Amino acid sequence: MDVRLDKFLKDQGIAARSELKALIRKGCVRVNNQPEKDPGAHIDPEKDQIAINGEPVLYRKFVYYMINKPKGLITATEDKTLATVLDLFPENIRRRNVFPVGRLDRDTEGLLIITDDGVFAHNVISPKKHVMKLYEAKLDSFPGHEAIRDFENGIVLDDGYKAMPAKLRMISECPVTAQVEIYEGKFHQVKRMFKAAGSTVQELKRLRIGEVWLDEALKPGEFRELTPEEVVILGGAQNITHGAEL
Repeated sequence: MDVRLDKFLKDQGIAARSELKALIRKGCVRVNNQPEKDPGAHIDPEKDQIAINGEPVLYRKFVYYMINKPKGLITATEDKTLATVLDLFPENIRRRNVFPVGRLDRDTEGLLIITDDGVFAHNVISPKKHVMKLYEAKLDSFPGHEAIRDFENGIVLDDGYKAMPAKLRMISECPVTAQVEIYEGKFHQVKRMFKAAGSTVQELKRLRIGEVWLDEALKPGEFRELTPEEVVILGGAQNITHGAEL
C-alpha cells in the first residue's frame, strides 16, 4: 500500500496539505528514522514508521465516533448558515473528511455515528442490510393500539409510500411515550409514521443502532470513539495502528 507522504499525513488529520509540505521540506518529518524532505515520497503506512519533530504518527485506516447529537444542529458536513454536528469536533478529526452516518433531523437528538469509512456507512444505513434503529418519541396523543398492528404491517405515509415493517411499543401514557424500531431512514420517517397513526411527535431521540446503544455517559454534544467491539458489531474495519497519536 503506497501513498504520498504528504497525503498520508493529511489523511491522518495532522494538518492541511500545504502546511505539511512546508514541514516536510524543513526536515521535520522522518521516515523509518531517516529525514525525508520530499512531500511526494511514497511510503507504506502499514509498514513504515513516520514521525514529526520526533513524535510518532499514529496510522489509523478509519475512525469511528459516537456522538450524542443535541437539538439545533443539522446532520451535514458543512452549511453556510446553520451549525452542523461536525462543528462539535476538533479540526484534526474534521481534516480526515469524516461525515455523519445517515441523518437525524435538526430537532432530533441522540445516537449518531461519525466516520470516514464509506463502506461501513453504507452497511449501516442501507435498508438491505437490516440494521435496526431504535427511537424514543414523546407524542401529543396516544395513537391507539391499532397503530402497533399498522406499524408491523408497514404503515402508509403521507406520500403513499408504504414503510417497511416496524415494531412499536408504548412506554408510558403520561407523558405519552413510545419506542419504535425501524430498518430504513426516509425523510422525517418516524415523525411521518406517527402522523399517519394520528399522533404528532413532540420530542424524538435515537437510542440505538443495531446492537450499539447510545452511551448514557455522553451529554448532548459530547462524543467518544466507538470501541473496537462496537465497530465490529456494526460491520466496520479493524484499524491497523502504528506509532502514537499526535
